[in-house]
Amino acid sequence: MVLAAGLSGYPVARFHLANHAFFKALLFLGAGSVIHAMADEQDMRKRGGLVRVLPLTYTARSVGSLALRGTPFLTGFYSKDVILELAYGSFTLEGRFAHTLGTLAAMGTAFYSIRLVCLTFLGTPTDPARGSRVVYSHVHEAPLPRAIPLVLLSLASIVIGYTTRDRRIGVGTDFWGNSLFTLPAHQHLLNAEWLDTGVKRVPLVGAITGAATAARIFTVPAFIPFRSAAVSSEIGRALYTFFNRKWFFDKVYAEWVATPILRTAYAGTYQARDRGLLELLGPRGVATAIREGSGVVTSFSLGFLFRTLLLLLGVMASLLVLVGGWSVIAPLADRGCIRRVVAAAIVAIRL
Repeated sequence: MVLAAGLSGYPVARFHLANHAFFKALLFLGAGSVIHAMADEQDMRKRGGLVRVLPLTYTARSVGSLALRGTPFLTGFYSKDVILELAYGSFTLEGRFAHTLGTLAAMGTAFYSIRLVCLTFLGTPTDPARGSRVVYSHVHEAPLPRAIPLVLLSLASIVIGYTTRDRRIGVGTDFWGNSLFTLPAHQHLLNAEWLDTGVKRVPLVGAITGAATAARIFTVPAFIPFRSAAVSSEIGRALYTFFNRKWFFDKVYAEWVATPILRTAYAGTYQARDRGLLELLGPRGVATAIREGSGVVTSFSLGFLFRTLLLLLGVMASLLVLVGGWSVIAPLADRGCIRRVVAAAIVAIRL
């Protein structure tokens, strides 16, 4: 979808988004059905032979996997192949690069989709590393409330792409009207319609190659010793570790991206700004000023009557100034009151 949007194929991107929703939802719902049946076990390597006890879930998962890898006449085929044809039909360097990457991605998608079906449903659970007898004895098919969505999504993953393609992205369709606008220079869908048949077959050949490779490796018994020997060798073990740990993506991201950002945020934003400048000017500074000011005020009251009266007089004078301004106490200066108050204050401080 993002690839199509990057090529200005917005109708194709929307079409694939709608198609993708059906078979992706089918895959997730089927995965949940298998996990529930296997007592919450999520490791595919601890499964096998479930086609005998989960025939409906196996059928739904197979339909979803085949649609995901772009099998002809299923929903994924009518949008994924158009995206790759759109990339090639742009006749640009960027389009050819996107077409190559998309074809390789389709091959990888076909490989892991068929690998999932083979490890989960095919074969026999005779490997000691697989699920226990207790778990397999309680495996059960999806109940009716979960089976109905599986059936409906399977039907949608089969027919939606075929029945809606010409209406949504067919040449000359006005389905989207003025809601989507593409510059005339970026209208590559017409070129994609008339590409050479050999170019259109490239993604299909790649998907078949990936699916056949996965089926042969994970179902043919003769390949089991080969897999064991490959993993036991130094290079095979390194490759297995590399792929098993997701290309070390999480490790690289955590150590080279997330950790420096968190360290910078803690030292700079949190300590220097939040706990530093903002708190110093804000709550910590206000609390410190009030505490120190209250200490100065309370130091005047040491149990002496003259100091208490002086403090009271100062507070009353401040209130008079705030309420009525200086004009309220200005007449008192003519009668010498200010001089007497100052003299009394000096005497009180000396006491």
